[in-house]
Amino acid sequence: MKKILAPAAMLALGALALTGCTDNNADASADGAIDVVATDDSCTVSTDTAPGGTLKFNVKNDGTKINEFYLLADDGLRIVGEVENVGPGVTRDLVVLAPEGSYFASCKPGMVGDGIRSAFTVTAAADGQEVSADRATMQRTAATQYAAYVKDQTEQLVRGTQEFADAFAAGDEAKAKELYAATRMHWERIEPVAESFGDLDPILDAREADLAEGEEFTGWHRAEKDLWAPSGYTKMTGKERQEIADGMVENTKELYDRTQELSYTPDQLANGAKSLLDEVATGKVTGEEETFSHTDLWDFQANMEGAKIAYQDLQPLLVGTDDELDAQLKENFDSLQARLDQYREGDGFKLYTELSKEQVQELSAGVDALSEPLSKLTAAVIK
Repeated sequence: MKKILAPAAMLALGALALTGCTDNNADASADGAIDVVATDDSCTVSTDTAPGGTLKFNVKNDGTKINEFYLLADDGLRIVGEVENVGPGVTRDLVVLAPEGSYFASCKPGMVGDGIRSAFTVTAAADGQEVSADRATMQRTAATQYAAYVKDQTEQLVRGTQEFADAFAAGDEAKAKELYAATRMHWERIEPVAESFGDLDPILDAREADLAEGEEFTGWHRAEKDLWAPSGYTKMTGKERQEIADGMVENTKELYDRTQELSYTPDQLANGAKSLLDEVATGKVTGEEETFSHTDLWDFQANMEGAKIAYQDLQPLLVGTDDELDAQLKENFDSLQARLDQYREGDGFKLYTELSKEQVQELSAGVDALSEPLSKLTAAVIK
């Protein structure tokens, strides 16, 4: 079937159908490619703007480390297209379809960390662009984009957990507290995936209240309790902290390894998005998740971001088939984000204990309003 696709649909098609690695060629600049020169500490893009449609990035690694290049959506989380394993002295091409909007170009030296980012703007296309695609292609594209997102989040989780664990084991409580909520956001964004590993999830993320008699209390919430010690609590010894820290690092690396080869289906993305909203409703809005630190709003934000990423990857499948649901989801995501933004402080949020009962009820109402249409997403995208 051949048809004119909306910009969002063209965006999704790019990441799978038009992303690839090719050898360098002498006509790269002549054919309109955007040159990217990546080094160990820089990411130089020849232009920061381009018209909408098919974009070609000619990525050259002039550094000593293996590098990656990403085109990220305006939230800095959703991966529109990526090219990986660009070795020193090697050039690869990334070709994507991108509609008008704001993006980030990002290199990741050593394939670790948040990357070196710069703003990139796609202006209106001079002419409409026709794309031939069927629904199965769009479904595969959504799954591929989400797999790239999970890979990125687990890599950042490994890095952040190591930094947190080092501070915790060393008894540097100020630094460990500073890192705690921000690092956990990488886990919370992909929580349905992490929870699918029934042996890893309990030892990394189980709350004390959820443990059965005789089960060992380990992982993030064990460290949380020690850092924000309640009255009458006996602090861990240095040896005990080291054991908890080592276990967190080891098991998070195992999570990373297991997620690298996972594949997904559209129904898993849609059901995962709904699951993340359920996590907000049952743990974050109630204040039960972060019993000692009260950093529940960081988790709330991350769960919502993860759900939104899954929806955005699937959104092209709604275009022309369920535009009403698409519009409702977009509106309700924006509305819930606006409610949550009221409680931002600096780079984070207020402690959950600082919110009034009325404010908590308002957030809960926003979650309920989004959860209802989100429950219809699975049926809409597997048609």
